[in-house]
Amino acid sequence: FLLHSGIAYAVLAGYPVEPKDEEYVLVNNKCQCVTVTSKFVPSEENPDEEILERNIRIIVPLKARENISDPLSPLRTTFVYRLSELCKNCEPVEVDLGGTIQQAQQGNSCEEPQTCYTYDRNQCYKSPVPLLYHGEVRHVPAALTPASCFAE
Repeated sequence: FLLHSGIAYAVLAGYPVEPKDEEYVLVNNKCQCVTVTSKFVPSEENPDEEILERNIRIIVPLKARENISDPLSPLRTTFVYRLSELCKNCEPVEVDLGGTIQQAQQGNSCEEPQTCYTYDRNQCYKSPVPLLYHGEVRHVPAALTPASCFAE
């Protein structure tokens, strides 16, 4: 796989891994199986100083398909990770501008679809399957991630 390094800016809001832990999760991308954490550690050159350490954990799904919704598509052989895209924040936030509430987002290029290497269990994935009904074959959508497709 290809890992393209980028810069993660301090504007990213993280959350601690453990309540007493000093390590913060900056990115937890279930779609691309990537977790980015950061924490301050003592500098090896000067123990009185702390430096920011970033850890990037990538799990490469070995049996991933080019099209995760099509079990007959070829196996994926290329995995591309861009830290700048993993760290973008496309969640809209409400901002008060002169007494009126506006929606804004911190990331750009948020309309572009993200390439997923595995199922994001929070999303519903469906694929058409052939079904023989009264002698006629019909293609009906089948849930590939049923837990996220149907309300309990």
